Amino acid sequence: MDQAMDINAFEGRIVKMEVDYSATCDEKIPLCKEMAKDENKFNEALEILLQLEKQTRIGADMVSSARVLIAIVQICFEARNWNYLNEYVTILVKRRSQSKQAVAKMIQECCTYVDQTPDKETKLKLIDTLRTVTEGKIYVEVERARLTKMLADIREADGDVTGAATIMEELQVETYGTMDKREKVELILEQMRLCLAKQDFVRTQIIAKKINIKFFNEAEQQDLKLKYYDLMIRLDKDSSFIKTSRHYLAVVDSDMIAQETERRQKMMIYAVLYCILSPYDNEQVDMMHNLSKNKLLEELPVYKELLRLFMCKELINFDALCTVYGAELNTFDIFNQETSHGKRCWAELKNRLIEHNVRIISNYYTRINLKRMAELLDLSEGECEEYLSRMVNAGTLKVKTDRPAGIIHFSQKKSASEVLNDWAFGLNELMNLVNKTCHLINKEECINNVMPMPVAAAASSSS
Repeated sequence: MDQAMDINAFEGRIVKMEVDYSATCDEKIPLCKEMAKDENKFNEALEILLQLEKQTRIGADMVSSARVLIAIVQICFEARNWNYLNEYVTILVKRRSQSKQAVAKMIQECCTYVDQTPDKETKLKLIDTLRTVTEGKIYVEVERARLTKMLADIREADGDVTGAATIMEELQVETYGTMDKREKVELILEQMRLCLAKQDFVRTQIIAKKINIKFFNEAEQQDLKLKYYDLMIRLDKDSSFIKTSRHYLAVVDSDMIAQETERRQKMMIYAVLYCILSPYDNEQVDMMHNLSKNKLLEELPVYKELLRLFMCKELINFDALCTVYGAELNTFDIFNQETSHGKRCWAELKNRLIEHNVRIISNYYTRINLKRMAELLDLSEGECEEYLSRMVNAGTLKVKTDRPAGIIHFSQKKSASEVLNDWAFGLNELMNLVNKTCHLINKEECINNVMPMPVAAAASSSS
């Protein structure tokens, strides 16, 4: 049965073998390889194999056809005739009714020759030939992806990072059904790395969404998990502090560094610091509570206390904070004053502290003098108004300012359910008033409609 027909695995249909050339191939392929060792008979050997290739192709003998194609490229490789190799690969792929299975095996064989090329120019030419003949062919998409990765590595080594990224962006590996899931993720991570290298943050964000983070739950994928979150930290550290904090916390939970106590503690510290630097919202509050419950924080009393300061309802003095924690914080890259990121993070720390103090004041006061508030915040009145305006615009506070009198009025921001309840209560009161008014109007109409009887009519009726 196996000799009578063959299965085209790429199309899912059975192709009937008309003639079995396996015996002929067993005889001619070794003979041609021996002939090719003689330079004078090299072309003759190739001609014999090309005729045999035509016979196997027309006879629909896919297994034999694949053997012949592999033999042709092997002869060219062993002769180190790279021009012939490129030429015959191009010719054989374009042959009419060529078997996809045979082409796939030939391409796989040629891919093993890429690292054995004598020089860079020959290597690039072979890669270019193989990428050209595999373009648009699903059955060799994995080989094309690997060749593209090789070409991108060469471009990057030459200093052309933009060119390398452009080449890798052509690949849509998430759609490759025949590629192993781990290899897919590795190629996507490489795309992310190159896009980050050329400062294309938008495309990096788009590519990152192609990876489902549940993939990293598997124990054997922990190395890729660390690589993924390292790239995400580089992507988000300037745009979203809360996301960066989450990425560091994910690294802390990785099984791969479970035994590296110092590294886990450092990642935990970064998670705490980036969480503190995040703008105040429900997400940040939840993250703070989650971090405070983490058992690893018990080993870091300094940062546990720092986190507690921003969670409790007490005013924090910035100068006192710098005195207690300044030297410790400056040991980390996040607050390195020689970098723009470090300067920005230090400024954001002061902003988060002042915003925290403003929220605490709003909890204890319904109104306060602007001058007194500036004293509590250790700011000028102008800076105090600037922070209030910023927080009102962000929706964090609800404030009214009496500027002539210099009075700040705080009001609690109501939730959506409270606003709806107040509206429903007000509407109920309004309807009660309408009903009462209607009742009074009807009462007056009834009283006015009872007319008094005339005097003469009243006298006659009495007599």
